[in-house]
Formats: sequence, structure tokens, C-alpha cells
Amino acid sequence: MENPVYYWELASNDAEKSVDFFKKVFGWEFEYDDIIGLYEIPAKGSPNGFVGGGIFTLKRAKLPFLTIYIKVNDLENKMRLIEENGGLIVDKPLELPTGSKVCLFNDPSGVTFAMIQKKS
Repeated sequence: MENPVYYWELASNDAEKSVDFFKKVFGWEFEYDDIIGLYEIPAKGSPNGFVGGGIFTLKRAKLPFLTIYIKVNDLENKMRLIEENGGLIVDKPLELPTGSKVCLFNDPSGVTFAMIQKKS
């Protein structure tokens, strides 16, 4: 599939409580990364198309949110297509320490998503 969902993040008011909920209800196992303060479910080449995800506690935002990351090969081209089709670029591309680039955008209805272009 071209441009698959690559990752998701849940910004929670209480990450520990959210993690406990998903463990008990769905049996999900998390690994805590104390450097970035994120409870993560790594994809690790998982079968059935599973993508990685993480949960963290809000620090700056006022309300909890969920972000879905879409993997793209050409971030600049996708940004152009978003704007041409009624979307809005929320944040210009940010280069991560890994060399990958991330960009937040809104679809025409105002829902926020993210695109990620992995380092070549």
C-alpha cells in the first residue's frame, strides 16, 4: 500500500492510566522510553500490518489528542497536494534527530494528521 499509516501517538492527561486501560482491555504491551517520556508499542516487523504507536502525558496542549502519521516518499509533493485539495499545512517540516522529516497538516474538515518521510 502506498502511503500507509506508519505510527500513532495518543497524548493523554494521564499516560499511565491510559496504558493500564489498553493493557487490561486489549492485552497491549508497552515499553517505556524514559528519555522521551513515551510508552511505546514498537512495530518490530509485526505481522498483520500492525504499526507502532505510543502514549504520553500532555505537557503543553490543553486537550488530549490522537495523531496518525502517514508515511510518504516525497514530503514536499504531498504538502503541495494537500494545499491544492483544500487542506492546510499546520507546521512546516521538522527534521528529527534520526534524519526523518515530519509535517503536521489538516484535512479540509480541520482534522490534524502528520506525514513522515523517512531518511533516505
